[in-house]
Amino acid sequence: MANLSTLVVYLAIVFFTASVTPASSATHSVEWSLGNDYSSLATGKPYAVGDTIVFNYGAGHTVDEVSESDYKSCTLGYSISSDSSGTTSIALKTSGSHYFICAIPGHCTGGMKLSVNVGAATSSGGGGDGATAKTTPSPTLEGGKAAPTASATPVLKPFQALIVTCVVALLYALALS
Repeated sequence: MANLSTLVVYLAIVFFTASVTPASSATHSVEWSLGNDYSSLATGKPYAVGDTIVFNYGAGHTVDEVSESDYKSCTLGYSISSDSSGTTSIALKTSGSHYFICAIPGHCTGGMKLSVNVGAATSSGGGGDGATAKTTPSPTLEGGKAAPTASATPVLKPFQALIVTCVVALLYALALS
């Protein structure tokens, strides 16, 4: 009887670990240059925690993550992060609004600025296909306050959770007998 109980426990562990699916992520590509309209980026392609934005640009540009007030006023010099490598990957680790500008004088005021609203992580992914999008960011939160941080945790499908529950109940019944 003990061997049967041990076997059932191992099977339950294997089934449970196989039924956990990690949240997937998407990569959003942005062609970062003067003359592009970033006000329409992301329609139909929501951003989620775990996604990555990849900015591609030539010499003479930067990608700076800034506060909402610096984004609105195009204030330079107070960046949260800055890069000028030509390809900048930004991992979206928290939900809420994220603001990006080019910190070369005149570029932000010339339209090189992007605001995205990042939702909580999903199990179905953001639908990113790596294609360049030029479409309206999701609305930003009022007052510039970010939503609570979400993490990309594994998601258990409901039917599989029911099966795991049944297996656990069976194990309990076996332990009592």
